[in-house]
Amino acid sequence: MAVESVVAPVPAEDPKQKKKDDKTDATGTGRDDEKEGETLSEEDIQLRNELEMLVERLREPDTTLYRPALETLRTLIRTSTSSMTSVPKPLKFLRPHYPELQELHKSWPDSDDKSLFADILSVLAMTYSDTQPRGTLTYRLLSQESSKTPSDPGSWGHEYIRHLSAELGSEYAIRVEASQDISPLRALAIECAKFLLGHNAEADAVDLLEELECVAKIAELVDKDTYARVCQYMVACVPLLPPPDDIAFLRTAHGIYITYAKFPEAIALAIRLADPELVYADFHAPANPLMRKQLAFILARAQVPLQWVGVPVGDGEPSESLGSLPPVDLDQDILDCLNNTNLSMHFKAFGKELSVEEPKSLEDIYKTHLENTRTSSSNVDSARANLAGTFVNAFVNSGFGNDKLMVEAEDGASWIYKNKDHGKLSAAASLGLSLLWDTDVGLSHADKYTYSSEEPIKAGALLAIGLMHCGVRNEADSARALLADYVDNKSVLLRTSAITGLGLAHAGHQREDLVPLLLPLVADDEVSMEIASLAALSLGFIFVGSCHGEIASAILQTLMERDDRALSEKWARFMALGLALLYLGRQDASDAQIEFLKALSHPIAKQAQILLEVCSFAGTSNVLKVQSMLHHCSEPLEKDKDKEKEKDKEKEKEKEDDTFQAFAVIGIALVAMGEDVGAEMSLRQFNHLMHYGGPTIRKSVPLALGLLSASNPQLGILDTLSKYSHDNDLSVALNAILAMGFVGAGTNNARLAQMLRQLAGYYHKEPDCLFMVRIAQGLVHMGKGTIGINPFYLDRSVMSKTAVAGLLSTLMAFTDAKSFILDKSHWMLYYLVTAMYPRFLITLDEELNNIPVTVRVGQAVDVVGQAGKPRTISGFQTHQTPVRIATTERAELGTEEYLSFAAVLEGFVILQKNPGYEKMDL
Repeated sequence: MAVESVVAPVPAEDPKQKKKDDKTDATGTGRDDEKEGETLSEEDIQLRNELEMLVERLREPDTTLYRPALETLRTLIRTSTSSMTSVPKPLKFLRPHYPELQELHKSWPDSDDKSLFADILSVLAMTYSDTQPRGTLTYRLLSQESSKTPSDPGSWGHEYIRHLSAELGSEYAIRVEASQDISPLRALAIECAKFLLGHNAEADAVDLLEELECVAKIAELVDKDTYARVCQYMVACVPLLPPPDDIAFLRTAHGIYITYAKFPEAIALAIRLADPELVYADFHAPANPLMRKQLAFILARAQVPLQWVGVPVGDGEPSESLGSLPPVDLDQDILDCLNNTNLSMHFKAFGKELSVEEPKSLEDIYKTHLENTRTSSSNVDSARANLAGTFVNAFVNSGFGNDKLMVEAEDGASWIYKNKDHGKLSAAASLGLSLLWDTDVGLSHADKYTYSSEEPIKAGALLAIGLMHCGVRNEADSARALLADYVDNKSVLLRTSAITGLGLAHAGHQREDLVPLLLPLVADDEVSMEIASLAALSLGFIFVGSCHGEIASAILQTLMERDDRALSEKWARFMALGLALLYLGRQDASDAQIEFLKALSHPIAKQAQILLEVCSFAGTSNVLKVQSMLHHCSEPLEKDKDKEKEKDKEKEKEKEDDTFQAFAVIGIALVAMGEDVGAEMSLRQFNHLMHYGGPTIRKSVPLALGLLSASNPQLGILDTLSKYSHDNDLSVALNAILAMGFVGAGTNNARLAQMLRQLAGYYHKEPDCLFMVRIAQGLVHMGKGTIGINPFYLDRSVMSKTAVAGLLSTLMAFTDAKSFILDKSHWMLYYLVTAMYPRFLITLDEELNNIPVTVRVGQAVDVVGQAGKPRTISGFQTHQTPVRIATTERAELGTEEYLSFAAVLEGFVILQKNPGYEKMDL
C-alpha cells in the first residue's frame, strides 16, 4: 500500500505535460497570430482580415472603391473600445500598414477622399508618435487643406484631441522660432478648445490657448455653463505666469465676468489691475442700486481713490494716472459706502455681538501672574514699561473708543503724563488707534491735546488725527484742514507728526492737492533728511501704486543732489521706500527708475534699487525676482573671501553698506507672499539664509517671516520664530519677537500668548526685549481678536496696497531697531494702522441694516479645476452673523433663504430675500 501511495502522483503529472504539449501545438499552428504577443480570438482575426482587405482596396486603381473603404475604416476606428492602458484594436492592426498608407496618401490628388484619408492617418499617427513626432498634427492640417468641409477633430474623441493639443504646442514653438505662418495652428487650437470646453476640460482649453498665445479668444468660446470654471482657473494661474501673460489672463477673465454680469468678481480683477477706467466702467455698469452699494463696499475696502469712480476730490487737478473720467453725482447712501462712513458703528456693534466691547486692561493681556519670573519686574525702568503699555493699550482696544488709560481717563489722570518726553508723543497718538475710524468723537478727544503747551503731546495729537482717519473719508476733509498748517512749522516734532498724519489719513487716495504741500519738502536741500524722507514716505502712502512721475522724479533728483553725509543718515531709507511705494505692484513700470539708480554711486542707490524692484513685483510670486534677491544676499560673502586682509576702515565701510541685504531678505517674502506654494518654498531659503548669512541678513529673516504669514499663525513658522527669539544675537531675538506679534496679530492665539509669556520671564532683565515682548502681546490681541493685518482680502485674492505700505514701513524701522523703535521713533509702530482692518462678515439687508443669517465658516479649500461641485470649505461650524473670519477661512450661506450680492462672503455683504425659497416645516 505504501508503494502504491508513492507511485500515485506520477500519472497526475501527465495531463500537465499534455497541456504543455497542447500549448506548444497551439503556438505552432497559430504562430502568425502570436506576432502581436497574444492569442487572437476569432473576432480579432476577422477584424484584422477585414482591415487588411480595406487597405488592399485603397491600393487598387478603381477610385470608386476608395470612399466606402475609407468610411468603413473610419467607422471601425471610431466604434472600437479600449481600456485605459491598451491601444484600440483597429489602430493596433493597422500600425504595420502605416508607412505604406503614407506613401499611398502622397500619390492621391486633392479631393474629399484624400481629406478623409489624411484624417484616418492622423489618428493612426498617434501610434507612431515616438518615431514620427507631430504626425497627428501634420495629417490633420493636410486633411483641412485638401477639403473645403473638413471634419470636426472632436469626432475622433477625447484622447485624439489631447494628443493633438500636445503636438500643437510644440509645433507652434518651432514655427515661431522659424518665423513661419501660425494662423492654421491657432484656428485648429480654437476647434480643439471648443471640444474641451464642451467636455468639462476647461483647464486644458485654457492651457492650450495660452500655449498658442491667443488666450483672449476663449472669451468667445465660453457659455453660461463653462465661464465660471474657466475664469476661476485663469485667475488661479496668474501667480504662476510671467508678465505680460498674467495681465492678459486677468483682463480676459475680467471681460468674461462683465459679459455674464458678474460685477463683484469683475471689479475685484479691475482693482488687481489698478486700472481706473475698468473700475469706473464696472462700478457704473449695474443698474441695480443694491449691487452698486455692494461694489462700493468692495472699493472702500480696497481704499480705491474716489476719482476712479468719478467723484471729484479736493481742489487739485485730476491726477495724470486717472485720465479724463467724467464726474458723476452719486447718492449719499453710495457715498457713505465708498467713504466707509459707518465702519466704526458696525465694528462696535460687531464687538458687542462677540461680547468684547468691554475695554481690556494691561494686566488682562500680560497675565503676569502666569509668568515664572524669578525676581520682581520692578527693576525694569518704568518709563519703558509705561511706553510699552501705551502701545499694548492702543492695539488691544483699537476701534472701540473706550479704553481706560486714554479715552475714558479722568482729566489730569491721563496715561500721557506717565510717560517721559518722547513717550508722550506715542501716548497722545494712541488716542488715534483707540478711536480708529470714529472721526467725529475722535476729533473732539484729540482736539484738546492740540492746545497743549508741551510739544510732544501736541505732536502726538496731530498724529492721532491722521491715525483715526486712516481707512475712512469724510466730506469735511478734516485731516487735511487740521494738519496742513503744521507742515511748515518751525518745530521738527510737529512737522514730522503732521506730515506722517497726512500720509496715513490719505493713504491710497491719490490726492493731487496734497502734492504742492509735501513735495517741496522732499526737494528742499535746507530741510533735514528726517523731514524730507518722511515727506517722501507720506507721498508714497498717498500715491501708493500710482506710478506718479512728478513725485518719482523729485525723489530721484533729491537722491542725486543731496550730499553723501545726508544720504548716509538713517532716515534716507524711508525716502527710498517712498519712491518704491509709488510703483507697488506695477511690475515693469519702474524699469527706467531702476536704471537711473544704477548710475548713482552712493550706497543708498543700491538700497533704493532693491526696494523699487521688490515693491514693483510685490505679491506676484515672480521666481526670477526671488532669485535676484537671493543673489544680492550672497554678494558680500563672496567679497569677504577676497578681502580678508583689507584695512579696518574699509571693513567698517563694508559693514555700513550691507543694509541693502536686509531689504533683499524682506523683498523675498514680499514677492513670494502672493501664493501659497511660493511662500512655502521661500521658508527653506530663509532657513539657509539664517544658517549662512551675516548679522544683517540674520536679523532680517524673522521680519520676512512675519510679513510672509501676517495674521496667519502657522505652527511651523511659530516654532521657527520661537527658536529665533532665544538667539544669542539680541537684534535677531528682538525682531523674532516682533514677527511673532505680526504672525499672530489679532488672532488671540493661545499657544502664541503662552510663548510670549514665557519670553517675558526669560527676558525680564533685558529691557529692550521685554519691551518688544509686550508689544507683541498687544499685537496678538489686536482689537481683542477682531482686527487683522493680513494684506490679502476677498478670499486672499486681492492685495491691499495701503496695507503692504504700512507693513513695509514698520519693518523698515526694524531693520535698525536701535536707531528707530528703541530710540525716540517708537511712534513708527503706528504705521501698522493702514494694514489694520476688521476680520468680520456682516450681513446687511436692503436698507443696509444688520441682519442675522445662518452661515457656515470653515477652512478654505482650493477647488479650482476639480470635477463637479466639491465643497469649498472643510471642518465648518455654523454661526449666526455677524461672525469673525480668520485669514485662511471662508464662509458660505447656511440656507437658500437669502441671495448674496457679493461673490465672496467677507466684510460687508448685502443680502436679498430669495423669492423662490420655501421654508421646510420640520
